[in-house]
Amino acid sequence: MGKVLMGKVMPEDSRVTSIGEAESWREAAACLTAGDEISFFPTPEDAQMATAAKAVCATCPVIDSCLSYAIETNQTEGVWGGTTSAERTKLRRRWLRELRQAS
Repeated sequence: MGKVLMGKVMPEDSRVTSIGEAESWREAAACLTAGDEISFFPTPEDAQMATAAKAVCATCPVIDSCLSYAIETNQTEGVWGGTTSAERTKLRRRWLRELRQAS
């Protein structure tokens, strides 16, 4: 069974385990073709820009890999896998707690 993030079970194979693998999912990311008008690193006060970035993420075929990567590598800035930094902080805390409990 995979890990649970944002209320859904993510398969173990969605984890990014190497730089080469990270590059391969990034090549399929919707944000690559989103255009310059969308910022995936909005300021915390710019909720409208974060919402626009999250809308692109919602269409992305690699959203789960992106979110896994962001949580596992503790990305503290920007929109990754359809989540803001604050949302990922909560998910990462829960994920780390679950890892400790499983050990």
